[in-house]
Amino acid sequence: MTSTCQHPITEQVYKARQFCEDKGARFTLLREKIYALLLEQQGAVGAYELLDTLKLTESSAKPATVYRTLDFLLEFGLIHKIESTNSFVACHHFDCNHPVQFLICDICGDVKEIQSEGLKETLDKQAKSLGFSVVKQTIEAHGTCAVCQ
Repeated sequence: MTSTCQHPITEQVYKARQFCEDKGARFTLLREKIYALLLEQQGAVGAYELLDTLKLTESSAKPATVYRTLDFLLEFGLIHKIESTNSFVACHHFDCNHPVQFLICDICGDVKEIQSEGLKETLDKQAKSLGFSVVKQTIEAHGTCAVCQ
């Protein structure tokens, strides 16, 4: 696991705690730990990798514990699930509802979240023409990042 500067992680965890409390939800110590672990990552992380890391400080942690926590973090928009790899990545701007697009490096695993101009509008327009209403939109593009090319 790649470690980054702790100060921004501490600030992001604090913002997440405030966000959850404002919504009437408890941001427990376990939720905080798992969210912080995800913030430390360069790319997406699987649930069992999180469990292995969590067990270093929480020896009684079980898969169900991690999955329940991930479900909570997903529900509140604090993380995103990368469907194609069944892994998770922290969201740094959870205080807004936004469509999600990811650029995923198949070599190093780096994940970049981007906002593509007009993509949501184009998708919504095409869906509407077919009588379909898009509720949630996530697009994953796999390839090679600049560092790995």
